[in-house]
Formats: sequence, structure tokens, C-alpha cells
Amino acid sequence: MFAQEKFAEETCGMDWEMRFMARMHSRKKGRSGSKKPAVKVVPEWVEMSSQEVEALIVKLHKEGMQSALIGQRLRDQYGVPSIESLTGKSLSKILEAQGLAPAYPDDLLNLIKKAVNMRKHLRTHKGDGLNTTKLIHVESKIKRLTKYYRKIGTLPKKWKYEPEQAALLVR
Repeated sequence: MFAQEKFAEETCGMDWEMRFMARMHSRKKGRSGSKKPAVKVVPEWVEMSSQEVEALIVKLHKEGMQSALIGQRLRDQYGVPSIESLTGKSLSKILEAQGLAPAYPDDLLNLIKKAVNMRKHLRTHKGDGLNTTKLIHVESKIKRLTKYYRKIGTLPKKWKYEPEQAALLVR
């Protein structure tokens, strides 16, 4: 065992590959980004009750906001650090209980929109090699996500990503 592997296991309880693994489609390494709090306790400075938060989530969703933006707005404007710790349910479970769950997950739709826009760009700029490569990356992410969503039952078992159908889905 190398010294780095031993250090990684001692300090963070992970194996060496997981500790120093690189990003998939970029040459970057690291684990930067915001982290959720380890303790899932509602702070006493939160002024909203769980019923108020649920009502606000439903209201914002009916206005046309996506799930990620709802969470961001609740965090930044209303001071709700974590929806799940406050209500005991995730945002998607709250929307599902109200009958407002989207037919397709937001992350999948965003990737499909990106792929459709890239294909539209490539129709007019055929020589754009970098965009072609990035389109391959985005479509591989879509295929991985659809595999996951088929596995957990969010998408039908026979659902398959096809670019022509995806353009109609996004519209």
C-alpha cells in the first residue's frame, strides 16, 4: 500500500481511488462545492413551519419553477436551509404527494434541452469539432441517467433516448 493510499484511508475512511478520482469529462480533480450539514436538525432560527414550506413549494411549482430553483429560492429568500430536514420529505416527494410531479426528471430534461440546442448549432456549423465532442459527452450522460431512471422505475423500461423524439419532448 502506497503512502498516499494509507493517508487517504486514515484521514477520510475512503480508498485511494475514491479520494483522488478525477472528473469524468474534464481534466480536473477535487471535491470542491457546497456540502450538506452532517446533522439533520432544524435550526431554531428557521421561522417557517413545514406546512408553510409545503404550500410555498406547491405555489412556486405552479408558477413554473423547476425543482432546483425552488430549493434555491427557499434557501436564499426564505431562509430554509434544508427542505428535507424541515418537512421530513424531499421536494420531489412533496410534489408527488400533491400530484404535481413532472413526467420526466428535471436533470434529464435539462440535459436533453442542452443536446437539442447543440444539435441545432451543429446543423449550421458543421465544422465545429469541439461541439461535436461535447454533444457526445452530453448524450452519454443522458444515456447513463436514463439507465438509472429505468432501473428505479421513474421511466418506463422500454424508454430510449432518440434525438429526434427528444426535440419533440423538449418543445
